[in-house]
Amino acid sequence: MALLVREAVLDVSVSFNSFAFQESDDSLVPVPYNQAYERGGFLTQHSRRIDVYSGAHTHDAEVRVRVWDMEPETSGGPWDEQDEVDFESVTGDVAIWSTVYGRLPDLISLGAPGRWRVRVSCSGRAEAKRVSEQEGVAYGVEKYVVDFWLQR
Repeated sequence: MALLVREAVLDVSVSFNSFAFQESDDSLVPVPYNQAYERGGFLTQHSRRIDVYSGAHTHDAEVRVRVWDMEPETSGGPWDEQDEVDFESVTGDVAIWSTVYGRLPDLISLGAPGRWRVRVSCSGRAEAKRVSEQEGVAYGVEKYVVDFWLQR
């Protein structure tokens, strides 16, 4: 059974339908966030970077990040989207990036460098889009659960 090592709930400023998880040391990222960005796919894997395509253009999403000692069971849904990708970290730290705001202040500590597997689950995509288009900025309507575990 997987053991939860650490967990954090973050408010992430989404702009232009996207944000990214990226190796904290930018000099180690061959193509930094917002270069080679592909619109429309839920997750896009790059070297030391994961782009997330959001359901709404500009809003604040709730992102729950969990680091595990091994692969956890799939979180209960229902989810609008869910996917897994590989992620390599050289430093063991991950930064979150937004198109308009750049690097956000929160840092995700994985605890070790290495090759990680990442599962991203999301709910509230259509409602975040509706609120953003009809009422203004949506706060915490779109919710993510992001699970990291070290590949062995």
